[in-house]
Amino acid sequence: MKLLALDTSSEGCSAALLVDGEISERFELAPRGHTRLLMPMVRELLLAQGLVPADLDVLAFACGPGSFTGLRIATGVVQGLAWGLDIPVVPVSSLEAVALGAIETLDIPGHSIPGHSGIAVAFDARMGEVYWGCFECRAGIPVLLGEEQVCLPSDVALPSGPDHWYGVGQGWQYRSGMPSAITGQVETIDEALVLRASWVARLAAIGYRQGKAVPAEQAQPVYIRDEVAWKKLPGR
Repeated sequence: MKLLALDTSSEGCSAALLVDGEISERFELAPRGHTRLLMPMVRELLLAQGLVPADLDVLAFACGPGSFTGLRIATGVVQGLAWGLDIPVVPVSSLEAVALGAIETLDIPGHSIPGHSGIAVAFDARMGEVYWGCFECRAGIPVLLGEEQVCLPSDVALPSGPDHWYGVGQGWQYRSGMPSAITGQVETIDEALVLRASWVARLAAIGYRQGKAVPAEQAQPVYIRDEVAWKKLPGR
């Protein structure tokens, strides 16, 4: 399988190419450079593997939540490529992808039995709120507990189940406003962890095998917060 994954949902811009289980990636921290950087990254990845777009089997992208403008960039590119190549798309939750990144970079043990670990992902949603999603690590893969949501830091909650919790994402910069009962359960916090397309690619490959691919017109961003709220933010 040849899978191309893209992410422009946060301050990082990245593209990853999964070919027969091996991943190559281009990544750059460039909050205002997504439009300029994304397609050159794609071309570099394909060229390095001796491939052309027509060789791709499936596309994937981080569908949100995240920056309104950033989500639209990746969505537009993926839809255009999918239409032109007549191949499907696997949307991947941005929160879930960062949870996978935490599992890989923080070396969190994953179990399907008592003693498993939880990952609480928080993104800065602006307007004093955070995007919040809680996952448990099962055999090295994040599994969503409950629902992803947007809320005030004071309203975040951890579901029952995991014995150990890890917090990741830039939304944890607001942990002083979170309930002490929540922050007291979190053993490690990494607010600098930035989403990477390689994590999107790994989850998309699983999703593709599970039949989660959709046609181009159904590849849509997930804002969680409604679009009107985003329009109130200049430059977003």
